[in-house]
Amino acid sequence: MQGRPAIVDPVARLLAGYRPISGVPDELFGADGEVRPVWSTLIEAIANMSPEELAAGQARGDQYLRDAGVFYRQYGPQDAAERDWPLSHLPVLIAEDEWHEIADGLIQRADLLERVVADLYGDNSLVADGYLPPALVADNPEWLRPLVGVTPRGGHFLHFVAFDIGRGPHGEWWVLGDRTQAPSGAGFALENRIATSRVYADHLSQSKVHRLAGFFRTFRDALIGMREHEDGRVGILTPGPMNDTYFEHAYIARYLGFMLLEGDDLTVRDGQLMVRTVDGLSPVSVLWRRLDSAWADPLELDETSALGTPGMLGAIRSGSVTMVNALGSGVLETRGLLAFLPRICAEVTGAPLKLPNIATWWCGQASERAYVKANAQRMTIGSAYATRHLFDLDEVSAVAGAFTRPLDMTVEDWIEARAGQLVAQEAVTLSTTPAFEEGTLVPRPMSLRVFLARTRDGWQVMPGGFARIGRTAGSAKLAMQQGGSAADVWVVSPHDVPAETMLATASTPYLRQQPGVLPSRAADNLFWLGRYVERAENLVRLLRAYHLRLAEAPKEASPLVAHLETYLAELGADPIDGLPEGLVDTLASASTAADNIRDRFSVDGWMALDDLSKTVRKMMRTARPGDDTALAMGILLRKISGFSGLVHENMYRFMGWRFLSCGRSLERALSLTALLATFADPAAPDGSLDLAVEVADSHMTHRRRYAVATNRATVVDLLALDPLNPRAVIYQLNEIAEHISVLPGSELHRQLSPLQRAVLQARTDLAVETPETLTSATLTRLGDEIASLSGHIASTYLR
Repeated sequence: MQGRPAIVDPVARLLAGYRPISGVPDELFGADGEVRPVWSTLIEAIANMSPEELAAGQARGDQYLRDAGVFYRQYGPQDAAERDWPLSHLPVLIAEDEWHEIADGLIQRADLLERVVADLYGDNSLVADGYLPPALVADNPEWLRPLVGVTPRGGHFLHFVAFDIGRGPHGEWWVLGDRTQAPSGAGFALENRIATSRVYADHLSQSKVHRLAGFFRTFRDALIGMREHEDGRVGILTPGPMNDTYFEHAYIARYLGFMLLEGDDLTVRDGQLMVRTVDGLSPVSVLWRRLDSAWADPLELDETSALGTPGMLGAIRSGSVTMVNALGSGVLETRGLLAFLPRICAEVTGAPLKLPNIATWWCGQASERAYVKANAQRMTIGSAYATRHLFDLDEVSAVAGAFTRPLDMTVEDWIEARAGQLVAQEAVTLSTTPAFEEGTLVPRPMSLRVFLARTRDGWQVMPGGFARIGRTAGSAKLAMQQGGSAADVWVVSPHDVPAETMLATASTPYLRQQPGVLPSRAADNLFWLGRYVERAENLVRLLRAYHLRLAEAPKEASPLVAHLETYLAELGADPIDGLPEGLVDTLASASTAADNIRDRFSVDGWMALDDLSKTVRKMMRTARPGDDTALAMGILLRKISGFSGLVHENMYRFMGWRFLSCGRSLERALSLTALLATFADPAAPDGSLDLAVEVADSHMTHRRRYAVATNRATVVDLLALDPLNPRAVIYQLNEIAEHISVLPGSELHRQLSPLQRAVLQARTDLAVETPETLTSATLTRLGDEIASLSGHIASTYLR
């Protein structure tokens, strides 16, 4: 009789291959070699999942990130590309009591940095009393002289900060770097949480993990509370779509309900920062900047900046705007400052740093320089003025910033020659945390970024954060540019935690908020997005008609095919080029316009446009003339229609939707007038009228409306003069007139604006025509009138 099979503990089986690195602290296992209590419940839950269940959960998390369009921008030698967000599927777990110690230390550090930056731009007593070397401040490019003596409105320089921390060799937490310039990652932390909740949906719903929404709600309310007047706006200032963390800027703006602004959206009038909107200038009272200080004002800071707003410093001096964080606060990120913070803390607070920072030596002092020379082999040496530390999203390495010494110099001579320009830091051995690799748990180095927001009650620490996970066990490279990944951070409580949301507690009857203002740049991009998508649809319909007829007869035997080929070439879409560059470029322009207003797009709409772009790239490689391309154009047409439907059906019927719709209507009216002028001309080849009806997608309507065969009168009447046909020119002009009638400056009983007069003129000129009088020359002249409406819209609203 055979013995019973051995019972294998699922947890033991899961952890069988996990081997912590000798001498390196590990987040999963404590110093006693046992699993830390905070991990036990999650590890048990994972151990009881089948491999298929675990893989399905991880796939759900990845699918969410793809559907949400989460990306980071990876910079290569020649260009930058959007890459999928590299989620590490296992979160980092920290017990609530340990987190409280971390939070307490970081709050102390945030208060200390506030006092330091206030002194650097105020009394400068730290330098005068010998606590900071003058050169470290005066020669620092992040110390902005034009802001010396300027006290921020509200009195605080810092409102939102982050700290990169890591666990030291004896289990203690160390600060690796201070992020005070424009800290990134908070939005990604939120997306990590949502994606990870998909992976462990059953477990997380029953766990006692602190939620993140309360942190964002409190900071949103704090920003709103910073406004000087109720009519002041809160905006988020972004460098633009090419920034590596632009997705986060758009995501946070949408999540908090604030305007996403670029430098060109803003102007300064009489010391007041204003945003250009379709309704004129509107005051901006609070600006959360996500670009470095030096780029903010080309008049007084970096004159080469194309990202900032001239006069921004003047608005700050006048006290009309609160900047989050204050311009010049990036000086606190200077690596050399870390060497002096412990002593400064003891001096200004009377207590040591609760969380020590990484040991740092400034080489401008003789004794420190000698020590660095003697121990250079176990240190990282770099610029004292560098501001990039571990954990930056755009950092190429977790090494603290070493730079190359000349080959003909010894390390000692190099240190002596550069002296005050150099700083040395101890080489950090980061703790490891478990991560999945091909279904197996392995230890990987990690560090955390923790976020703090200033509220009315002081600093609030996000109960979680953003973890950077190394690619290999022995690698110090944590950045995504080098293959690192990102993980959620769970702060686990022994007690039930509140179910936080972004909604404030109702204390008064609900009042519907009025829609926000629409910046002119956003309106411009929406207008042109509507035009580009409609233009692409028109080209696709024309190309499908061409290739269907080409499959029946070569152009040498078909005057209509040759005529259509010439027409397409005039539109920049010569069909002999395969998938014409004109179509590809038009869709690329649509994507660029959409990218500039990503905060105003639904996730489904964005994914539909992305899918459209991918389809076009695939067709460029595979489509062949004739039936094959005609079929491909049909697929592309359905995808374009799907995108248009998602955007137009889901978009809130306010100003943005009206500019998008105006762009679409104007482009459709233009394409129809050109189509009729060319293919309803008496000299056009046989079959041209049927082609015009087909391209205008009005075959069924024509059959129902007219009992006679296709002739010029019926086609011109249906596609130009019928106000009930959405594919008629007059219908689109009526649509434009309706949209313009509710835009700013179009109130009743006012004198007509030049735009209103131009629309009325075009509508009247068309309405008085008949199919007999609407000749090709008249249609061409009408097309010129319609085209001029674009300039009128731009001069009225898009300046």
